[in-house]
Amino acid sequence: MKVLVTGGAGYIGSQVALDLAREGHDPVILDNLGKGHREAVIKGTFIQGEISDFDLVTEVIAREKVEAVIHLAAHSLVGESVQDPAKYFRNNIGNGQALLDALVAGGVKYLVFSSTAAVYGEPEQVPIPEDHPKNPTNPYGFSKLTFEGILQFYEQAYGLRFMSLRYFNAAGADPEAEIGEDHHPESHLIPIVLQTALGARDHLELYGTDYPTPDGTCVRDYIHVADLSQAHLLALKALAAGGNSAIYNLGNGQGYSNKEVIETARRVTGKEIRVLDGPRRPGDPAVLVASSAKIKAELGWNPKYPDLEQIIATAWRWHQSHPQGY
Repeated sequence: MKVLVTGGAGYIGSQVALDLAREGHDPVILDNLGKGHREAVIKGTFIQGEISDFDLVTEVIAREKVEAVIHLAAHSLVGESVQDPAKYFRNNIGNGQALLDALVAGGVKYLVFSSTAAVYGEPEQVPIPEDHPKNPTNPYGFSKLTFEGILQFYEQAYGLRFMSLRYFNAAGADPEAEIGEDHHPESHLIPIVLQTALGARDHLELYGTDYPTPDGTCVRDYIHVADLSQAHLLALKALAAGGNSAIYNLGNGQGYSNKEVIETARRVTGKEIRVLDGPRRPGDPAVLVASSAKIKAELGWNPKYPDLEQIIATAWRWHQSHPQGY
């Protein structure tokens, strides 16, 4: 199947594109390389461009005979979204809608959407089910929730079926160490911890030690990027078989505090990792842990790398072989 992967040079998108190729599909990667890396695209056809470019997207759909889209292109930094919400609304909502218009014009019938646990805000229950109240505490989460709503109306009006995957914390690296996580600037805890272990950073800063959690630091549900990728392929397969639109959480159902992540990284790397306490980041909920029972029951998703030590070990292998990133 010809699959257009927007944001396919990014951390998650490149893993999705690689796994599509490994399973016999033909990925077409569209990325503006604002955050992604050309070196991360090791399979498929690469096109540099914007999802908002209607003419480009419709031309790519026609030329490449694109049958489906996996949409991962987005801004995704919580703190930045609080400081500059207009940037997030313009890209994640406005440019995303422009992409949908091109898909409708090009006759694409289904789409897998990269959403987020940030749509829930402060959870009222843990683990969080898909029908939990949505009350995002930052513009990033709001932008993704808004786009989910747009998708529902586009399906009603234009027949564009979709599956929205609400990620919790993606982590780890390709099990074969071909690609990994490299953001500039880096904002995710595990790569920052590992960069500190490598000596690329003098220390890491803990954003908040006074949360209402057992050790005072944020608790998050970490999901291996390869498991996340497989969920996209299962969603694509279900849509191609005529499945209905749906929304699913993607997590392991197990929360780890920031301090637990650091201690696990110390065990995996054998390195002393210097930590300094800092203030909370605006918009960060205290606890985010998923219930992924729905996608397991309906699509047969089963994470292969649920253990935090496994997740960090795959990331450590990649960072050791790519100490400066790509």
